[in-house]
Order: sequence, then C-alpha cells, then structure tokens
Amino acid sequence: MNDKTKMIHGYHAFDEETGASSIPIYQCSTFKQASIKDGQPYTYSRFGNPTRTALEEAVAALENGKYATAFASGMGAISAVLLSFSQGDHLVMCKSIYGGTFQLVNEVMKRFGIEVTFVDETDLNEWEHAIRPNTRGLYLETPSNPLLSVTDIAGVVAIAKAHHLVTMIDNTFMTPQFQKPLALGVDIVIHSATKFINGHSDVVAGLVVTNDEEWHNQIRLQQKVLGGILGVEDCWLTMRGLKTMGLRMEQSADSAEKISQMLANHSVVKNVHYPGLSSHPGYEIHKQQATSGGAVLSFELASQEAVYNFADALQIPIAAVSLGGVESILSYPVTMSHACVPKEEREKQGVTDGLLRLSVGIEDTEDLLADLEQALDKVRVGVK
Repeated sequence: MNDKTKMIHGYHAFDEETGASSIPIYQCSTFKQASIKDGQPYTYSRFGNPTRTALEEAVAALENGKYATAFASGMGAISAVLLSFSQGDHLVMCKSIYGGTFQLVNEVMKRFGIEVTFVDETDLNEWEHAIRPNTRGLYLETPSNPLLSVTDIAGVVAIAKAHHLVTMIDNTFMTPQFQKPLALGVDIVIHSATKFINGHSDVVAGLVVTNDEEWHNQIRLQQKVLGGILGVEDCWLTMRGLKTMGLRMEQSADSAEKISQMLANHSVVKNVHYPGLSSHPGYEIHKQQATSGGAVLSFELASQEAVYNFADALQIPIAAVSLGGVESILSYPVTMSHACVPKEEREKQGVTDGLLRLSVGIEDTEDLLADLEQALDKVRVGVK
C-alpha cells in the first residue's frame, strides 16, 4: 500500500466484532478475566488497551516499523527514550534542538549522571569527534526546531554503526509521510503526535517507533512503570486525525513552499529557514532523505518591535504555542518553544529576538499569502 491508503487501511482500523468503521474507545481501567489461572492480552489499561494498541499499530505501519508505543505527550515519548540510559552513559545530540528536550537534558538527566555533548548537527566531523568510550547513543532532530537545520541521517547512522551506538531521531516536523528514518538505518523514531499526526490541535500525544525488540521492550517498560500512557479518547482522536494526514500534509507543504519563496523575496525579511528552498544550506541532503520541505518554516525580521508589529497585523494565522494543526500557527520561539532555554544558549543556537516560526495550515494558499504580505507591508511602513 502507498502511504495515503495505509493511513486508512494499513492496520486494524475497523472493529472486527461489530464492523464499526473505527476502533471503539475502550473506556475502562480494568478487564474481566476469563480465569484467574490463565493470562489474557488485556488486564489493566496502564499495561495495555485495545484503543491504544490500534494507534500504535497504525503508526508502526506508517513508519514501516515493527513496534510502536504511545505516550501522554511528545516529551513523554522523548523522556522514555532518553531515560532508558543509565548513570555514566554519554549521549551526543544536535545543538539545534526543541526547548523541552534541552530542558530535560540539562535539568533532569544531569541529576541522573547521564552526560550529553551538543554538536553542530550539520557537521559529521563534530558527531564523530564527540564520541567517547562511554558514549551510548546519537540523538538527531531533522529538520530542527525552530531553525530547520538539516542533519545527514545516513551519515550519522554510518558513524553510529561504526561505533556500535544507538541512533534516535525526532521526526515530528516531517511525519512518516515525508521522511522514513528507519529505512535510513535509524534505530528509534520519536514523534510529538500532538502535531501533524493528530493535526487538529485537540490532543497532546507522543509516539516511539522501532524495529529493535530489545529497545521496544525497554521503552514499553518505561511506559508501564512510569505510567505516561496516552488516554483512550486521545488515542481515538489521534487515529481520527491520522486518516487525513496525507491530504493535510500535501496542502500545507505546498503552501509552505510558496510562502517561503515569497518571504525570501520580501525586503523586510532578513532570512528564511525552509529546507525546501534551494538556498537552504541543507537543501541537497534534505532532498535525498525526505520527499518534501514540510509544512513548517521560520524567518527573521529586523527586531523584536518588527515581530510585534507583524504579529499584530496578521489576520489568519493564530498566535500560539505548538504546530501542525489544520489552522496556520505563528509562534515566537523566544517566549514560547525556547522560553526555557537560557538567553545566551538560545542566541548561540540562532534563536534571536527577530525569529518567528510559522506552521502552515490547510487554508487557501492565496489567502495566506495575501495576509502575510499585508502584515509585512505594515512592518515596512513602520520601520524608521
């Protein structure tokens, strides 16, 4: 099956007992045992629930993976993976990274004695040189949040295999539709399903996919003992959203490409970060490992005042945290996704006071372009 068909038919999408066109919400905490002597697949919803199982099977199928695990948030998924390492272990991670992941590494993992080295994700030599005798894994996020930096997935995987290390990737921006890291040799794929997989800004969810049974068992243990399970209603809503992800992503990515081109040619915009633009430093690498530039871009204006004026003038995109909804969402990383990152570190990553991130929704492309242009024109008029 191709991906759009697989999103609807590539898993147990229908209830086998009743023929219902969607998996029921099994709203229960416990399950009646046929016998106290024998085990059965479902006993308690923290350990497993048929609604959650259906979602996990669906996402595993889309990533061409064997196993998937659903968590109560994207950070729950990231935490389950990273906290599977032990005291004294060392990880190498890209420096352009989601603010929540940065906070987890620096405020939680340090207390458990797990060491991390951040590297320039675009430089394979830095990945190689950062490896120590106690290094256990390499963690990628490509394209990165919010600067859309591109990491050579196959290149990092080759380094990891040479040193017998596990590779982990946050694939939230690309989704399984546009980028399939397991096929490129990555061991563990992580998604904030809150974003494009659900796609309707009404769920907070996380997913982990792998082909490695040992890692799956470890991550499933984390889900079970730490209790970070995804609730059954959110599982159902995520499956509901998943069925239209193919159409949504195509529309959003098409609009994002046109918007990025318009922004790149506008006099008020200093810089545009979008891997679908040929001017992007990682364009060629991204083209080899992904099938689209995606639906997220970021761009820089001259100052914080310009940012405020622009945001005030916009009419269609909502100003909000998060991304990946059917509505276009404008975010200000300084006060939103990277507010928990110290200013010095934030600026070192390139997250400046003039940076805005735009998650493009499924609105009419021409309407979005017109709205962005009128807002930029007001910024230009306001510049002295």
